[in-house]
Amino acid sequence: MEKNYFSKSFTKNIALMLFTLLLSFNARAQSEPFLCDFNAYLFQYNDIYALDLASGSSYLVAENVTPGNVNGVGYNSTDGYIWGYLSSPQKTIVRIGKDFQVQQYTFPELTTNNKYVGDISIDGIYYFKGGGTSFYKIDLNPDSETYLQYLGEFTLSKNLSIADWAFNAADNKLYTVERNSNHLYRIDPDTGVVTDLGEVPILKGLNYAFGAVYFDVDGNFYISANQTGSVYKINEVQSVVNGIMFSNIFAFGPAASSNDGARCPTAPVPQEDCINGIDDDGDGLVDCDDPSCSGVSACPVITITSGGNTGGLESNDRLANLIIKRNYNRAKTNYKFDKLLAKKVKKTINYKKSSKTSPSEIPLNSLVPLGIVGETSTIESSPADLLELTNASDIYSVDYLKDTETVSALMVIKTDNKVYEHSKFICDRFLGAELLSVSTIQIREKDFIKSRIKQADGNIEFALTFSARLDENQKFVIESHWNIDKYEDNTMYYNFQVWSNSIDDLVSLGEEILDLLEANAEITDYTGSTPPPVFVKSASYKNGKINMHVVNNNNTKEIFMDGGLKRTETGETTSMSLQASIDGYIDSVAVNTGSLFDFGFRIENSNGDTPDDLFVADAPWGLDDSGNGTMMNTYEVLQNEIPYTGDGFRVERNIKLSGSTKDYIGVYRAFSPRFLAVDLSEYKNLSFEASGTGTLEVKLQKGNGEEYISEVQLEEESQIFTMPDEVFKNSSGDVADFSSLKVLTFILKTNNGNTEEKSLNLSNLDFNNEESKYEYVLADTKKAVLMPNPIETEATLYFFEEKDAKYTFEIYTVGGHLLSSHTLKGDTQQGQNEIVVYKRNLPTGIYLYKITSTNDKTWSGKMVIR
Repeated sequence: MEKNYFSKSFTKNIALMLFTLLLSFNARAQSEPFLCDFNAYLFQYNDIYALDLASGSSYLVAENVTPGNVNGVGYNSTDGYIWGYLSSPQKTIVRIGKDFQVQQYTFPELTTNNKYVGDISIDGIYYFKGGGTSFYKIDLNPDSETYLQYLGEFTLSKNLSIADWAFNAADNKLYTVERNSNHLYRIDPDTGVVTDLGEVPILKGLNYAFGAVYFDVDGNFYISANQTGSVYKINEVQSVVNGIMFSNIFAFGPAASSNDGARCPTAPVPQEDCINGIDDDGDGLVDCDDPSCSGVSACPVITITSGGNTGGLESNDRLANLIIKRNYNRAKTNYKFDKLLAKKVKKTINYKKSSKTSPSEIPLNSLVPLGIVGETSTIESSPADLLELTNASDIYSVDYLKDTETVSALMVIKTDNKVYEHSKFICDRFLGAELLSVSTIQIREKDFIKSRIKQADGNIEFALTFSARLDENQKFVIESHWNIDKYEDNTMYYNFQVWSNSIDDLVSLGEEILDLLEANAEITDYTGSTPPPVFVKSASYKNGKINMHVVNNNNTKEIFMDGGLKRTETGETTSMSLQASIDGYIDSVAVNTGSLFDFGFRIENSNGDTPDDLFVADAPWGLDDSGNGTMMNTYEVLQNEIPYTGDGFRVERNIKLSGSTKDYIGVYRAFSPRFLAVDLSEYKNLSFEASGTGTLEVKLQKGNGEEYISEVQLEEESQIFTMPDEVFKNSSGDVADFSSLKVLTFILKTNNGNTEEKSLNLSNLDFNNEESKYEYVLADTKKAVLMPNPIETEATLYFFEEKDAKYTFEIYTVGGHLLSSHTLKGDTQQGQNEIVVYKRNLPTGIYLYKITSTNDKTWSGKMVIR
């Protein structure tokens, strides 16, 4: 027998070493390292998301990577992999490569309790812990003699209530933020000494778990709140002394009850400049729109939000016409909601107590949170005009005020048969808002969809939409979906639209609403869906194209659009399907639809995730038939028959109407879908073609409600009218310009209150600076208009006579010599008259003309011959 010179333990160690080397070799062959890319990686249970800290956007890169959950993750700078602690099997850590393949390593020396706090030092030592003061070390440096060896259990000098920590490459110290106290701590990884650096200012008053924390190369510390997904930034923590630190909100990412993060600490994070008008960090948000600029430089902290009185219209095929009717009625009276006159809402002794009625008959005002967001007063702002326009059977809304500013608003809507057909994120984009981001928040550890919206007036707000329905046992089921068709049908709902200037207040209001519901019936279930990773930030329609800015969170390459399109306000809805390629995180997409009034469509992404729903429309035409005794025979909005080739501002679509009235019939055209004023002051004329009966009053309503009016006489034959801005006058006789225009109205009035038949054909409207061949002349006895001037071959001279007469037309040189061969004579009639003037043999130059009338009137002016 051959003698064995090696001990059993030595042989065992050699075998273990060979096994480890083989495992390491195989792992290296199968998996590539991340090699310090710019992404942060967010771990939620056993799913992994790539997170862009600059934008807060994330997309799923791998799911179900292990049977157990991964936590306490960190990036290992010595090998380029992400490592973490595995919940099952116990005592196991994992290594994850760029292809998200997982290798497991078990250490029998570890305790069995879960370890959810972890990160890796620059020299490759893994520091991790669970609750209490104990923490553990494993060597993960492939070049170390103790690679993949357990280095022992150690003790912190202070017990901290934390969910994650991270290494700062600037000083190789661990940093963390504690829940409840919101204090920033620095930890010496060699000694375990914990140093309290003071409360983080931006977190004052909050109570979140910070389950994912990260560093960048400059030592800026990024901490993510589990409940809201908000990412906060603390600048250069290695320099913090005596509690002096600068902190602010940085981005809004996804929320999760289980949340952990890893990122290469020497990779930079793009930063927004905030004052240069450029999207520096590539998140699609410029300067003050970027949350990282809140409270920085010239960007204020968000302070106000829109109120409940302006919200609540539906997101379906009736949307545009409903908004037209509502906004025109408000515009006619220059309606403005007055907060000072609104009824104040007070908390009573019955607050958060059962209403002692059936759960289907709860008074809506008892579902309104009070005293939750630090408001100084709460006022009733219910928009009663929605009841006749929507599928709501009851509506109640409030504004939460701090002094006189609205900081939050809530609308509670009851519907009898299905969910309320309005979602704020769809409707508001139609009205000119931008959807800056969409992700989840956690309320009671359940996901709810939140959105961040920039309103057309520049205010930025956070919005939350969810509904409560009753099941067969009269218990509540809470639903939160992006797409309305995901909600259950044939059931009664309490629908909640919440928006606020603060994401933290949004969460607080949502939690309190659930408490108020539970005072009346038990909540037995929550159902929800994920937000769309590909969504339209903003959209508008102009000249046959829908122009969209699309945010792409999951690297999709194409979007597919299906929906219902109306060419005009009175036309039928037809189906349309389109597709477009997109590239990058945010892309501008122009879709050729042809001329349209509105288009409600769904945007599917090529990865099959939750689609986005959107509604776009042109500024609307509407019928005002509210005059006394009005009966309509015809009202049609028609598409323009020829493409627009002018250089002005075209008012799309034409009008055909007829009816009888004792008072008036009118049509109106807004200048924006939301009836907001637009500036057309660069133009001097309003031109259109019209025929019909009687006098047509043309009225301009400005943004401040002031009205400027002029009139033209219609005939059976169509005429082209060009009305300079100076012909429109207000009640004081002041002339108009075309700045701040809100509504353009055309009204046919009766003369004496008797029933009259009225008709109007109106087409080819535009604002322009052209000198039209057909120039409308006021009843001004001193004014004549020669068009065109200069004259190439011929021109038309327009002038107004108060009664029939005879005229003489003469041309003079600038020296006063009469050119008798060009004298014309003829008859005039009451109203506008025209004389055709021919160049004939006149040399190029400047001349004078004069018209004399047997009515003892004279008109004169200059004419230029080319």
